[in-house]
Amino acid sequence: MADPRFYDNRGPLKLADLCGRIGAQLPAGANGDTKIDDVATLEGAGPTQLAFCIGKSAKQALSKTQAGACLITADMAALGLVPSSTVAVVCASPQHAFAAAARSFYLENGLASWPQKAPIDPSARVGKDAVLGPGVVVGPLAEIGERTRIGPNTVIGRGVAIGRDCEIGSNVTITHAYVGDGVLILPGAQIGSPGFGFASSAKGHEKIPQLGRVIIQDKVEVGACSTIDRGAIGDTVIGEGTKIDNLVQIGHNTRIGRHCIIVSQVGISGSCDLGDFVVLGGQAGLADHVKIGDGARLAGRTGVFPGELAGGQDYGGVPARPVKEWLRDMAVAARQGKKSKNG
Repeated sequence: MADPRFYDNRGPLKLADLCGRIGAQLPAGANGDTKIDDVATLEGAGPTQLAFCIGKSAKQALSKTQAGACLITADMAALGLVPSSTVAVVCASPQHAFAAAARSFYLENGLASWPQKAPIDPSARVGKDAVLGPGVVVGPLAEIGERTRIGPNTVIGRGVAIGRDCEIGSNVTITHAYVGDGVLILPGAQIGSPGFGFASSAKGHEKIPQLGRVIIQDKVEVGACSTIDRGAIGDTVIGEGTKIDNLVQIGHNTRIGRHCIIVSQVGISGSCDLGDFVVLGGQAGLADHVKIGDGARLAGRTGVFPGELAGGQDYGGVPARPVKEWLRDMAVAARQGKKSKNG
């Protein structure tokens, strides 16, 4: 369920009307007057919410879902895993159908809107001894904690909550986010923009509404010009004490543990899961759905494909492998190169 501080829900909608909007047939025997009030994940959906299922990797979540209705392909529906309490809405592309459904509930799902006439909306709350630089814009219902300092031309969106004793540099944009106490955000950082999510087909790429949030816990540092995208439905989370260098990209729905170190120009795709005290060297790249255990360390320019890296080890190379193996492979390659050259 999308956070009402940031998104306006236009539901509930009748199941029959919703099926018409997404181009799906109302399933035989289903009650078209059933009220659906929101979209959600398979794991998080309740009896009045619509979820979607893609791929066989979601079979376990599908079998346990409590969703009132679920968008699903005919092949997946035929497996018989949909609970009896869930209406299986069969469609050719659950991703496209879900995008249409999300837009039906949340018409304003893209960039933040700025309805106020004054730079600081009257409904915003600014704590004691907070300092706002020239040109700062603060949206409706936003909250800024005591003694927090915000630099010139920074923009704080609707509903954003920022804790106490934070320092936020100039030209920062923060939307759809909760920021803890003692957080440092350097100039130019962009937090809470829509995640990079699309439903693709031969006709092109259709944007999937991004209805989640960014959660930044206490004592996090975010470097200059780094970007942290909000979740698609759930949250992008940055754990307590984590330090993020300049020019880092963190994709939607990624969860980063406590006290991690992420060095400049790292790129983290969506839905990654990093444990506590993980270190990512400069220009390391993580594909989507990567999981990294506590205490793992990645050398600069390491590339990680979808999968899992055990914690407590050092890794390097592309694809990532234990550092001793990587160094051995490089030494072998160097020797082979010399042999070829000498001929």
